[in-house]
Amino acid sequence: MTTPHTAPAPEAEPLRPGWPEVVLGLLGMAISVVVLVFLGPVGLDPDPLVYGLIVSAWSGVGGLVGFGVAYAVRPRSLAAFGVRRTTWRWMLAGAGWGLVALLVKGLVVLGITTLTGYDSDPQGVYHETAGGGAVALALTFLFLAVLTPIGEELLFRGVVANALLRFGPWVGVLGSSAIFAVFHGVNVILPAAFVVGVVAAEVMRRSGSVWPAVAVHSVNNLALPTLVLFTGAALPA
Repeated sequence: MTTPHTAPAPEAEPLRPGWPEVVLGLLGMAISVVVLVFLGPVGLDPDPLVYGLIVSAWSGVGGLVGFGVAYAVRPRSLAAFGVRRTTWRWMLAGAGWGLVALLVKGLVVLGITTLTGYDSDPQGVYHETAGGGAVALALTFLFLAVLTPIGEELLFRGVVANALLRFGPWVGVLGSSAIFAVFHGVNVILPAAFVVGVVAAEVMRRSGSVWPAVAVHSVNNLALPTLVLFTGAALPA
């Protein structure tokens, strides 16, 4: 009980997620990838366009599954995962840094392909799906630029980065970005994902909210369907 001369005690900082949340959250997403493989050529063998839409949505769905598993380990305030209100200034900053990340990762991919001659595009299914008609393009926009950024940022920044930040900003930002990159596979997209992860994690760390990181991710993912929309062509992501 306080008196007019006694200030109320400061509100405690929400308990950060820990290793159980990180491990089980990532495992939840990994299992979702196995399910995706079953739905594809190994299992049901759906129409290529339908399968492309499933692939486009699955990163977001897998991220949400992983986040849900992590949250269920020790339910607490969502603020512990960076799910808290932010400002329009931070959202605009996130979008701006998303453009920077898009440029840097493009230069990184260009450098790798120039030096190695490796030109295989592991995200080609996204290009083909986006070019499958107006409905497919609209759904690709929705899945890649809205669902995937929300799902992946909640897991990789909200859970993983927040957990690792207890060891300092270098470990939190670089460690979570490395894990994020590995989940994209060992291919030319790996370094590009690392670049985006670093920018998103640092924006989240500075803003205290996961939503500006979602803006970073969304701006990056908008590039692919936008390219298909205006040119009818697709370049490596």
